[in-house]
Amino acid sequence: MTDQQLIDTTISFVKRTLATAEGGHDWFHIERVYKNAIHIAQSENVNSLIVALGALLHDIADSKFFDGDETIAPKMASEFLLSQNTDSAVIEHVVQIIKNISFKGGNTQQTFTSPELDVVQDADRLDALGAIGIARTFNYGGFKNRKMYDPSIAPDLEMTPEQYKASTAPTINHFYEKLLLLKDKMNTKTGCAIAEKRHQYMEAFLQQFYAEWEGKL
Repeated sequence: MTDQQLIDTTISFVKRTLATAEGGHDWFHIERVYKNAIHIAQSENVNSLIVALGALLHDIADSKFFDGDETIAPKMASEFLLSQNTDSAVIEHVVQIIKNISFKGGNTQQTFTSPELDVVQDADRLDALGAIGIARTFNYGGFKNRKMYDPSIAPDLEMTPEQYKASTAPTINHFYEKLLLLKDKMNTKTGCAIAEKRHQYMEAFLQQFYAEWEGKL
């Protein structure tokens, strides 16, 4: 099987698996991250197959939808790649990307680093920024039946990873607890440049949101 055939087979597998996924974590999210990753990788010295597979499989079973279980996604990805007779070193690298890509809150430290993880992580974080990031955030908030905003509930930047995972705070708080922090956590030059523009868009949105909330515009 050629690399492209493996990528095409993986795309089909991900589309089937995420056919009924929540709108912010569905195939279209994966596709955007994949495209972002391919774009960023053009300026980096990386293994393009690992970048592609890592991007395509990074959210195959997001723990948010599996009672916080972070072991399901690596297992699913590994089993799928094994079924395609993928090289064991490639499988292990992709599994490590899946285990370490997510923003977990609480100043959690990654246990694995690689140029390929840097690229896929930036690509995933970009999809949490800008207009798409705003849309995904409110989509998930609605999915979880959370308030949009409650001025009496302040953002909490001191949560442990466990508290972050269990949080039911209003959607606007998520901007401060995660989204606005991502710009300074990007790994690549290309990722940083795109993140800066999307960050500015989100700041302008928040200014408009508060003005409308207060009836000033």
